[in-house]
Amino acid sequence: MDLPTRTGPDPAPVRPAPDPGPSAAPAVSARRLVKTYGSGEAAVRALDGVDVDFAAGAFTAIMGPSGSGKSTLMHCLAGLDTVTSGSVLLGGTELTGLSDKRLTRLRRDRVGFVFQSFNLLPTLTAEQNILLPLDIAGRRVDRARFEGVVATVGLADRLSHRPAQLSGGQQQRVAVARALVARPEVVFADEPTGNLDSRSGAEVLGFLRESVRTLGQTIVMVTHDPVAASYADRVVFLRDGAFVDELSGPTAESVLDRLKRLES
Repeated sequence: MDLPTRTGPDPAPVRPAPDPGPSAAPAVSARRLVKTYGSGEAAVRALDGVDVDFAAGAFTAIMGPSGSGKSTLMHCLAGLDTVTSGSVLLGGTELTGLSDKRLTRLRRDRVGFVFQSFNLLPTLTAEQNILLPLDIAGRRVDRARFEGVVATVGLADRLSHRPAQLSGGQQQRVAVARALVARPEVVFADEPTGNLDSRSGAEVLGFLRESVRTLGQTIVMVTHDPVAASYADRVVFLRDGAFVDELSGPTAESVLDRLKRLES
């Protein structure tokens, strides 16, 4: 497999996240996490006793072969899906016992999302799309934060444009800014470059990397792409619903090598 080279702006140098010390709590963690779909003979165990921590202020990628449970893990960590057993802690809050109403509030106030689809409202400008979650929550806009996020993702000259006037990469940058502007504890990104060409994908990944460096953001990203994973501080690997390996300071080549071992 030939690995594509990065194109577009060079991201900030990838450095391991600083060690916050043994007493520091992770931004999000899973303990003995099990997720089963269906019942009886038709039951499928998508997650099988996962134990994993995600450090605050770091960029972590989740990888694994197809069907390994990586997207299911992200959905459970973010409160988008219920768990069969085990626990999920986000900033010290146990998610597994929360009502639907409290989960909705937690996702709105403490979590940011970036998906493969941009999910922008076509009638709103880029600025209005970025600020929409704050408007819905009735929260005051922190202009300094807004301007810092816009600068980080390079959108200052595109704020008055509607989605149809933006390229795919620019639309995903709007989605990234929307996820960052409310100061979420964690941003969950599910294949954020899946609908982008290599240049636009490199730009978006560089901006995610920069948000960790300049804003102290915590990012958890699901990807199948070794090049995308190389922007992270750490990669965790799943196989058959279990956490089986991890890699710090990844390169595209080291990630690909680890994936080949998992699939062999």
